[in-house]
Amino acid sequence: MQIWLFNALLAAAEAAEGGAQGEPPSLIHMLAPMWPFALVIVLMYFLWIRPQRVEQRKHQESLNALKKNDRVVTIGGIFGVVTNVRKEADEVTLKVDEDTNTKIRVRLGAIARVLDSVSEDDQSK
Repeated sequence: MQIWLFNALLAAAEAAEGGAQGEPPSLIHMLAPMWPFALVIVLMYFLWIRPQRVEQRKHQESLNALKKNDRVVTIGGIFGVVTNVRKEADEVTLKVDEDTNTKIRVRLGAIARVLDSVSEDDQSK
């Protein structure tokens, strides 16, 4: 960072000297030290920010497509089968134990991922 600042100050000093000799400093010469910084910003966007946005979009689409009998994992690590989806209340009911028919209600945002769907025949067993 200090080297970049030094280069920018040096370029500004050279541009000022050029202005004293009657030549106006060109915009290209003044902005030339900034191109590495701009390149780093562009690389950060394509390597970190854009892939994260794509992943968030996929996750949101899977939550929007959530339906009864989908197998899911919550962000707390609880595996369950969706029994009811109430999108207007931002709530999902999950069956977490087949033997005791234990159900829990979680927020829609608490679903980490959708594993796969369970058929009606598997539910009746």
